[in-house]
Amino acid sequence: MAHPQHDVPQRRWWIALIPLVVAYIADLWSKEAVLATMQEGERIPVLEPLLSWHFIRNPGAAFSIGTDFTWIFTIIQAVGLVVVLYLIVFRARTTPWLITLGALAGGIAGNLTDRLFREPGFGVGHVIDFISVPNFAIFNVADSCIVVSIGVIVVLVMRGKTLDGRPETSDQAAPTESSD
Repeated sequence: MAHPQHDVPQRRWWIALIPLVVAYIADLWSKEAVLATMQEGERIPVLEPLLSWHFIRNPGAAFSIGTDFTWIFTIIQAVGLVVVLYLIVFRARTTPWLITLGALAGGIAGNLTDRLFREPGFGVGHVIDFISVPNFAIFNVADSCIVVSIGVIVVLVMRGKTLDGRPETSDQAAPTESSD
């Protein structure tokens, strides 16, 4: 019988670099394309009435919440990125978790880059948003990566898929009453 430690996949954190880099570059490239080809406030129909580009600069969070607290979102994003990178390097060992966390890190890094380096200044920069669907929010590639990653994380957790690939043990499960 194999030793349980040998059944656990080895650390392969580098797998997360692929979705991280793809998400980050796609986000930065799309935002630079918007800045180069559109005026702020401009709308361009893409698949009317379902999709259009609508260029805005968002100082707040989702749905422009908290526009006066941009620096708080910068701190939250920086801490979130550090936590996700920690999970990638030290905890995650399975490919689904590594890919998902990599995409999440890429999305967080994309929006954090805006907060740090875009106008009006360091730490309070406004995020470039441009993907618009009717009766919803205006968002960007980074936001999409974050939302999809969180959805996949929910599915992984609901299916009992642990970060390290080990099966859930009775220690991790909800406590049950003993029958003495």
